[in-house]
Amino acid sequence: MTPTGNGPQDADTTGTTGTTGTTAPRAAAPETPVSVDTKSAKAPTASAPTPALLRTAAELDALPRPAGAERLVVMTMGALHEGHATLVRAARQAAGPDGQVVVTVFVNPLQFGEAADLDRYPRTLDADLATAAEAGADAVFAPGVDEVYPGGEPQVRITAGPMGERLEGASRPGHFDGMLTVVAKLLHLTRPDEALYGQKDAQQLALIRRMVRDLNFPVRITGVPTVRDADGLALSSRNRFLSPQERHTALALSHALFAARDRLAAQQALHERALATGPGSGADRAAGLNRLGEARAAADAQAVALARPNGAPAAVRATARAILDEAAARDRHPLVLDYLALVDPADFTEIPDDRESGEAILAVAARVGETRLIDNIPLTFGALT
Repeated sequence: MTPTGNGPQDADTTGTTGTTGTTAPRAAAPETPVSVDTKSAKAPTASAPTPALLRTAAELDALPRPAGAERLVVMTMGALHEGHATLVRAARQAAGPDGQVVVTVFVNPLQFGEAADLDRYPRTLDADLATAAEAGADAVFAPGVDEVYPGGEPQVRITAGPMGERLEGASRPGHFDGMLTVVAKLLHLTRPDEALYGQKDAQQLALIRRMVRDLNFPVRITGVPTVRDADGLALSSRNRFLSPQERHTALALSHALFAARDRLAAQQALHERALATGPGSGADRAAGLNRLGEARAAADAQAVALARPNGAPAAVRATARAILDEAAARDRHPLVLDYLALVDPADFTEIPDDRESGEAILAVAARVGETRLIDNIPLTFGALT
């Protein structure tokens, strides 16, 4: 999956599928909303016991599960950072003291277009075990390629369909097919009641949800908000490849997203202020303006909000693109934009400029130096009536 690797949400976290276990099939469980209270999920102390390290499906099958307790899984490709730890803590909180939290660590070759990229991906299992322990994991399942794909690359795979061909799928052909195949295998191997993924890999999360729903996997899927460094950069295993100067350029991604979010909020606030003046003119309108205590400001707000020459979606796109274009024009360490897209979270199709209400995701992907980064932010368009 991506396994999620850019944070709970990039391409550093996902797992693998396999088929083991003989438990009776359960009815498909409903999706869990994309919101988890991670602030109250305290990490265990540094003295927390090292989680069991499991290398084979047989060892995983032999892992005892307390009667009546749920198993939660966090799928990763290793190189764990605070974003992954947040996922594990959220799982620990949801599982409770009697539940079981399993972290998978598997660098899935099906998700890499080039062998060089696969070889370059960091492997830090010892550090991953320590991070998993501190976050509250009970076990780490870290199989080898031969264990996950004993017959070599699988001939039968899960296809992502049209949604998997957009944005990340267009930039990385076949990536999502490989991601879904390994996630399906890991879900079968680990047999969790719930699996947690990062919102940073929003398209990946949407596709996993769709697979689970379409193919009746008996598991709940929970999305966890993106974790960011203090400067706003979304956590990712790939951030380690950025030089200090490149990191400065990379901040344009989050700056663009935040600016677009603020532009939308300001535009909708102006519209709400305009509506507060009341309809009509004359005495009724004057009374409305006086109630606001800022007649000129309210009038300006109404003019701006009602005009909306390009519509809110267009304003959001334009605001983000202006910041990205500035970063792309730098003489040194420029940003090379892959895509900026405002999409419907249900199918990742572009939202039209006349959309006035509903949920959306503003997503961006770009390369800084040799490092490709992705980021996104959820938006809600109000009913601008």
